[in-house]
Amino acid sequence: MAEAPLADLLILFGGTGDLARRMLLPSLYFLDSDGFLPDAFRIVATARAVLSRKAFLERVRDDLKARPEGLDEAVWTRFCARLDYVSADATTADGLASLKSHVDGAQQPIFYLAVSPSLYGRVCVALAAAGFVTEAGRIVLEKPIGRDLETSRAINVAVGAVFDEERIFRIDHYLGKETVQNLIALRFANTLFEPLWNNLTIDHVQITVAETEGVGDRWPYYDEYGALRDMLQNHMLQLLCLVAMEPPSDMEPDSVRNEKVKVLRSLRPYTRAEAANSSVRGQYAAGVAGGAAAQAYEAERGQHTDTETFVALRVDIDNWRWAGVPFFLRTGKRLPERRTQIAIQFKGVPHSIFDGPAREDLVANRLVIDLQPDEDIELLLMNKAPGITAGGMRLQSLPLSLSLLRTYEGPGARRRIAYERLLLDAICGNSTLFVRRDEVEAAWRWIDGVADAWREAGMAPRPYPAGSWGPAGAFALIERSGRAWYD
Repeated sequence: MAEAPLADLLILFGGTGDLARRMLLPSLYFLDSDGFLPDAFRIVATARAVLSRKAFLERVRDDLKARPEGLDEAVWTRFCARLDYVSADATTADGLASLKSHVDGAQQPIFYLAVSPSLYGRVCVALAAAGFVTEAGRIVLEKPIGRDLETSRAINVAVGAVFDEERIFRIDHYLGKETVQNLIALRFANTLFEPLWNNLTIDHVQITVAETEGVGDRWPYYDEYGALRDMLQNHMLQLLCLVAMEPPSDMEPDSVRNEKVKVLRSLRPYTRAEAANSSVRGQYAAGVAGGAAAQAYEAERGQHTDTETFVALRVDIDNWRWAGVPFFLRTGKRLPERRTQIAIQFKGVPHSIFDGPAREDLVANRLVIDLQPDEDIELLLMNKAPGITAGGMRLQSLPLSLSLLRTYEGPGARRRIAYERLLLDAICGNSTLFVRRDEVEAAWRWIDGVADAWREAGMAPRPYPAGSWGPAGAFALIERSGRAWYD
């Protein structure tokens, strides 16, 4: 990959918002701490809020001090020298006038849009009209890119009219997680797994993204998107693509993204009949979560709604590698624990040579990849249980662990924010871990098919108690195939 010029300026739109304060500005601070930011690199946060630079810096400083890592005064002195705040309306060229003196002279600016996707087109038009868009300028877009294929295309057309595709960085922060990147290393840097990574040896795959919190005051957004569009369309399909894609020819951005698009295009479309047999919609009712009483979603919402807060799907990939291997995906709010996990279930041995207790102990191998709350990779292997037992050998399943926390713990070690990797890649112009336009639209095309099948089948969300693992139908979904969720 040809080395792109380093960015020299980042304009952060939505600079006073929750994402900027919790993730983006701390990530930039840690990149500065580790010496990754170019010497002349400047950061300008902007929003409509009227704040002095001093007040803004005090707010950022307080946010950093409140983090577990604390604040390094030497790093802060360097970081705040490159950080500024300007109040601006990003939707018009006139509203951007206050940023002109900050943008003038920048050759490779990055425009980071941590604002509502409905504003992306207007902001891009305003940037062009204000003369801020340079030949080497880049733009970073937060998900979701639309709420269906039609709106996604409209956003992509509006942004693409101002920025060439190679300068558009669509971000999915899951791709910045260490364990997600390690999945690529695990598959393609080891000869052990690739010969086994197919329908001859893998029985099925489970992907779980479970959240303990409810929707709360985010319901205006969530009521429009629901679990299908909020989590499955981006995060979960990205994980599925990394598990299922063919080996790319190299790590060039388009080589990796081409293989992911092939997976999305191979997903079996949903029909009305399959919606009832292969999917479950749920919505949390009142229950107990984290030892405390939890309201139903409709109580938070204030009225009846058909928005799903839980989805479970059986997904089939119609290609040679994965024919006959079901992928079971589930995600939901108000579940018993916070967990993001990929479980690769291998088939059992073709013939057991063991008798007695050992035959009963024998279970198939499983590769479990945990993304959160802990980052870990475990390969479960059969092992002889120590000791002597009457009636023959006993077997037990034991894990071989690649725990990032245990392996790399020590003085100064910390768990990186996923955005650090992605921000650094945007600064360096490396788009490998970002999502291409045809990839976004292929994902929306399939998700729209699921939503249409639900509508045709008249599938309303089934209630489930807060603090449970979803509606009973989620268990029936996987048990119909003779399998069970890995909990």
